[in-house]
Amino acid sequence: MDCKLIHIDETDSTNRYCKDCVLLHPKENLLVATDYQTAGKGCGTNHWESERDQNLLFSLLWHPDGLKAGRQFYISMAVSQALKSVVSRYCRDEVKVKWPNDIYVGDRKICGILIENQLKGDSIKQSIIGIGLNVNQTRFVSDAPNPVSLAQLTGQELDREQLLRELAQSLGHHLDMLGSASAEHALYEDYLDSLYRVHKDCLYRFPDGTERECRLEVVYEDGRMALSWQTEKESQTDRQVGIFAFKEVQFVI
Repeated sequence: MDCKLIHIDETDSTNRYCKDCVLLHPKENLLVATDYQTAGKGCGTNHWESERDQNLLFSLLWHPDGLKAGRQFYISMAVSQALKSVVSRYCRDEVKVKWPNDIYVGDRKICGILIENQLKGDSIKQSIIGIGLNVNQTRFVSDAPNPVSLAQLTGQELDREQLLRELAQSLGHHLDMLGSASAEHALYEDYLDSLYRVHKDCLYRFPDGTERECRLEVVYEDGRMALSWQTEKESQTDRQVGIFAFKEVQFVI
């Protein structure tokens, strides 16, 4: 995937910056990186904490070729696998993907992803893929429960420019897989194998605030996940199953 790199010292949000670039670059793929975000976003209303010049904050403006809207979760799978593969080169601990696409090392979050797709008819016109990767920051002061950085894991400061080049190459490779049935199947299988807490009984919180011990059984190709749980009247092999979209249920970390 050909991609033009743009570096800016500071912006409110690289995703927002990419949105402004759409009219100027209607067909060109762009990777916009910054040293500091004044209003970096996570999913929903979440804020992404990052010290100036310490981490990688960037967004990819990508124009898929004929990717149908119904398969847009494949972008999320491709991006999470691309990031996982690079982070794994630097970590001895196991790297996993927390549904739908957070990158975890052990039980700690090292990378967040925010993907915003624009549709045209039944296809994806463009995708803006925002990524925040904790690299050299060693002190976190927000109320995020479990952040970690590569520097904390490795005990050394990393070259952010080199790391960005590795990530750009991995993103290009994985996104280029989309459109090939066999490659997409392999990507989906890899994603399932990478899932955090899969097939384990863990605590989940539901929209009404209640918490229940459930087991993540599978994530479907459209991004929904299937949870199972046991009621008092049921045996271990006879469980209730529910299907949930993003934000309808969350892990209790």
